[in-house]
Amino acid sequence: MYTAIPGIVLGVLFAFLVPAQAEESADDLIRQAREALKNRKADEALALADRAVAAAPKSAPAYYVRGLAHEALEKHDRAVADFGKAIALDPKLADAYQRRGSEHFKLGHITESIRDFDQYLALKPDQMPYHWQRGISYYYAGKYEDGRKQFEAHQKVNPNDVENAVWHYLCVARTSGVAKARASLLPIAHDGRVPMMEVYALFAGKLKPEDVLTAATAGKPSASALKTRLFYAHLYLGLYYEAAGDGRRALDHLRKAATEYRTRGYMGDVARVHVALREKKPKEK
Repeated sequence: MYTAIPGIVLGVLFAFLVPAQAEESADDLIRQAREALKNRKADEALALADRAVAAAPKSAPAYYVRGLAHEALEKHDRAVADFGKAIALDPKLADAYQRRGSEHFKLGHITESIRDFDQYLALKPDQMPYHWQRGISYYYAGKYEDGRKQFEAHQKVNPNDVENAVWHYLCVARTSGVAKARASLLPIAHDGRVPMMEVYALFAGKLKPEDVLTAATAGKPSASALKTRLFYAHLYLGLYYEAAGDGRRALDHLRKAATEYRTRGYMGDVARVHVALREKKPKEK
């Protein structure tokens, strides 16, 4: 038996169902965008995320995944904006603070990066020992004592990371001098990455800078492996010279790390940001 449905009832049903359908569509687009990012298809992910935002303009996850796409495409200012929109819609979205803090750092916004990292840790305090990125931001902010404490905390959860020991050294050297930094160098048993143990021996005063470069080029590494080795060699040779007060040599090595041997990933951005900060004219500081 057919029963007609009054127009007003149809209108109510339509108004009720359309937002749900749009939300469901946005969820599907967000899922697809995440899958595209997983498969390193950042442009495809961005297109899907744009559609998700259009479908659900008040969806924090939609803006968050678009921020991830912009991050992958190294569009850091746009990533900051999208993570900010996600936070505005969901102030307890901890990962958005973490991501925005990282993107702020990549733009050279050191104070802002620390602020976001602090907010992330306020929401996820158990992650504090793992947060080496905040330690690096502390270094560039001139908060060396805070940096020292952060790297000492990280040592407890990652005891064989030469990079962590070096950044701890850098913070101590700024407040107490190189001799004190060397004496308090965090113990490292073994870091399997080449040439990290040679980097560690350099900061311990047991090797010379040329020994690090020799180790980086030893054997027959592939072209990509050699580039990565030389990136880390020049990055930490630059930081070694900075701690020693030799700004010219420091920048020479860090420029190589940031350009000729640039690698993707956070430490690649650290090299680039370091050079940008150190090359700023006094009137811009």
